[in-house]
Amino acid sequence: MSLFRDPARSCRAGSRTCRFSAAGGLRQSQARHFSRTRIAASQTSAEEEVHGAHQYCVSLLSKYDRPSYTLSTFIPRHAQPFYVALRALNVSLSLIPDSTSSYTIGLMRLQFWRDAVTKILAGQPPKEPVAILLASAISDIHERTQGRARISKGWLTRMISAREQSLTNDPYPDIAALESYAENTYSTLMYLTLSALPMASVTADHVASHIGKAAGISAVLRGLPLVAFPPPAAMSPSGNAANIAGGGSKQGAVMLPLDVMAQAGVKEEDVLRQGANAEGLRDAVFTVATRASDHLITAQQMLSNLRAGEDVGHDFEHEGEEGHEYDTSSATRGESPLDEINRAFGVFMPAVSTRLWLDRLQQHDFDVFKPELLRSDWRLPWKAYMAFQRKSI
Repeated sequence: MSLFRDPARSCRAGSRTCRFSAAGGLRQSQARHFSRTRIAASQTSAEEEVHGAHQYCVSLLSKYDRPSYTLSTFIPRHAQPFYVALRALNVSLSLIPDSTSSYTIGLMRLQFWRDAVTKILAGQPPKEPVAILLASAISDIHERTQGRARISKGWLTRMISAREQSLTNDPYPDIAALESYAENTYSTLMYLTLSALPMASVTADHVASHIGKAAGISAVLRGLPLVAFPPPAAMSPSGNAANIAGGGSKQGAVMLPLDVMAQAGVKEEDVLRQGANAEGLRDAVFTVATRASDHLITAQQMLSNLRAGEDVGHDFEHEGEEGHEYDTSSATRGESPLDEINRAFGVFMPAVSTRLWLDRLQQHDFDVFKPELLRSDWRLPWKAYMAFQRKSI
């Protein structure tokens, strides 16, 4: 007799059991197959969702923030998705006054983004393209750096809260308040981008603070004509018609610091009636533009000092604040301050676009209403490339 059992005979001998076992094995096999199929489909769907969100954010920058769109190429590749998502968030926040019909709805939109930040950092973003890409980018950064890159929730919420003023167009009481707004928006954008590299450097943050203030002040100047004379209607990113002035709830306003306007003898009603011909307006614009330029000059001097082997020249005023705590021991840092600056230089490229715009403003004798100042500068890609190669702003 054979020592091996005939499988066919065995099945015939216990046909019910054989059929039952075979069916059970088939069902288990099918279940595993369907489970793998669902997982693969879910992964594919998530990837497609992130890809679509990335395309949306890139399109948003291309339309509303051309300098950031152009300068994204200088950000290290691994941090580019985060950079694009972060700048798209900045655009989305800046468009809230243009795409909401009342102050209350504007506040609700800002609160949506505060809640969204909490969900994004928890890995559960709302179904909104900017939120989806931001969450995906933060997850990738966390995995790549093994948790060393810390994206500050405080900085993200600070950016959101700083936009409340734009809902009512309340004037800046003085130029220091304008600088504070620029610090809380454009400088904070740069801090967050540095964090994604990752880099926690007092020197890099110090340079970013000055460049961000220059960029933020220039952005307010550039937007002055649009706030003073809002178009009757515009299309929001979602495609819905929206009133630029907040659904008709807001009047035009002159977003210049009140102390500067008083010193130059500028009256808001004169600007709203006469535009660029208002008495003292160009002097006021000159004063504010000079403050932006001073911040760029300070950043340039800091870089020159570092290359000469010297200290940057002055203390970082925000050191010790939330997100600005540093371990400055050389063993931990592993890089000199100049090495840190050179490694992060792509983050500082907004200095180039800001300088180009301020130069154009000067060429037009500080007439901020010149239509040419609202157009993209065709020289930016070339100027940015040369600055990046030379590591000079």
